[in-house]
Amino acid sequence: MPTKRDYYEILGVDKKATAAEIKAAYRKSALKYHPDRNKAADAEEKFKEINEAYQVLSDYQKKQAYDQFGHAAFSQTGGMGSNPFAGGSQAGPFTYTYTTGSGGANPFSNFDFGDPFEIFDSIFGGGFARQAQRARYSLRIEFMEAVNGVSKEIEVDGKKHKIKIPAGADDGTRIRFQDFDISIDVKPHPRFKREGYHIFVDEKIPFTLAALGGTKKVKTLDNELNLRIRSGTQSHTLVRLRGEGIKHVNGSGRGDFYVRLITEVPEKLTREQKELMKQLQEQGL
Repeated sequence: MPTKRDYYEILGVDKKATAAEIKAAYRKSALKYHPDRNKAADAEEKFKEINEAYQVLSDYQKKQAYDQFGHAAFSQTGGMGSNPFAGGSQAGPFTYTYTTGSGGANPFSNFDFGDPFEIFDSIFGGGFARQAQRARYSLRIEFMEAVNGVSKEIEVDGKKHKIKIPAGADDGTRIRFQDFDISIDVKPHPRFKREGYHIFVDEKIPFTLAALGGTKKVKTLDNELNLRIRSGTQSHTLVRLRGEGIKHVNGSGRGDFYVRLITEVPEKLTREQKELMKQLQEQGL
């Protein structure tokens, strides 16, 4: 899927569902897809998706934000006053969308969805008949190792084990290995910001390029692209590169790669440049 599924659809409830109905739907779905019960390859991903949906819909304020702004309410790039994925125009392979860039701070932009297994345990307490408690270990890996997949050797109880981490792994991805589990901890990247399978980057462009248009080299996960900048591009424009994001860990397809164009305004101008700017100002530009 190129985008996240609707939280109501995940839990199988409608928008008018009561808190009790949402909790009941969560209990039913979480039990069905808990990895200790369901051995399907995608069970853990569905279990995490169910927990994420429940954390939002069970909280009155988060539910209100989601009903109004959708997934953008919890996005680091989304503003509470606009949806960065809606509207815009098509230009070649790129979709341009506009954000306000100056709206109020989003109180949920850094919302941490937490450990789904801890949330599950807090709901079910000691009443859930689980398998014998499995040992859990944490393994910290680099951002690009999570994107591309990697094999790591770890030592548990004096024995060495080779762990294969699939491409697309994320924070909290859990790998079952013999009689223990490995929880993946991904280091942040200085440039790439991840949201699900999508990647967001900020790219600074000079004022003249934004005004006149042209091309800008942009480094993606796999290569370097010549991004076309249309004339009159506004600061904080989002350019969407379809299929340039992260591979889906349990299936085909990839997320998208979003470039947020930040217009740089020169701090110092020569006398000639100032005269030219004054001429533009007099013309209402």
